Amino acid sequence: MLSKLSMAVRRFIDIGANLTDPVFRGTYRGKKAHPDDLDQVLKRARDHGVDKIVVTGGSLEDSQSALDLAKSAVVVEKDGISMPQLYSTAGCHPTRCQDFVRHPAGPDRYLDALLELIKSNGEKIIAVGECGLDYDRLHFCPKDVQLTFFEKQFQLAEATRLPMFLHSRSAHDDFYDILKRHRDSIRGGVVHSFTGTPDEARALVDLDLYIGINGCSLKTNANLLTAASIPSEKLMIETDAPWCEIRPSHAGYRHVATRFGAATRKKERWEAGCLVKSRNEPVAIVQVLEILAAVRNEEASRLAERIYRNTIDLFFADL
Repeated sequence: MLSKLSMAVRRFIDIGANLTDPVFRGTYRGKKAHPDDLDQVLKRARDHGVDKIVVTGGSLEDSQSALDLAKSAVVVEKDGISMPQLYSTAGCHPTRCQDFVRHPAGPDRYLDALLELIKSNGEKIIAVGECGLDYDRLHFCPKDVQLTFFEKQFQLAEATRLPMFLHSRSAHDDFYDILKRHRDSIRGGVVHSFTGTPDEARALVDLDLYIGINGCSLKTNANLLTAASIPSEKLMIETDAPWCEIRPSHAGYRHVATRFGAATRKKERWEAGCLVKSRNEPVAIVQVLEILAAVRNEEASRLAERIYRNTIDLFFADL
């Protein structure tokens, strides 16, 4: 149903995809809507140049699930079909930092368990995170708890010498202050799903951090100006699937050349080989590239290769 890109020179690494979400097994809000189609999702991504995907972990339990999925996909060839290589992160998302407090053996044991998971699986866990601050969703976790356990997770990065997969929402000043204090003790990192201003991006780049761009980073004209301002040597791209879909109402959509409309079905009318409407997936990383290239006035394949090398340098240079 979906043709491959003609420009095979484009290589992609999706640095953030929530592939453990039940929607990739056909389950939405606890109800089964269609068969498990994760293999089809992965094949579509590989057909369009995605050769690696980082499965994000947002809690101790979720990090274990992300690791299990990454390990289960170690075979690149499956039934004669080339599949992307999967890797994972391990950490605690700011909205889930209450898990530290609620752990039966206490916060320190929760942190130790994350460290043990990372150290035991160095071939697959390639970053500490997702961790950071999210002041848009304080109803999930209070600010003081987020601040405490974001700072704690720098211990994981220091102990393992892994880069960090970082999250910031409406919290730039506190986020920046914490990063600045710890920057000399960590290897580096990427601030994913970035939606801040050009000045905020510049401050993070000045700390020698990368900026991750996805559909949520390209919604408004202000977002596009920010995306255009980031040095190419500090850019990475992602989908944050199944979230952060690029929609027709978004400012960046007018720059999208690869459109999946004819190959998309509602979940209730699922069809093998088709994308599911409103469920983002890694193949859509091509759209993120197309928007970035357009707003930056850069040639898409050259930009894709620059971003690919950035990602290798941070996450995969030692593998």
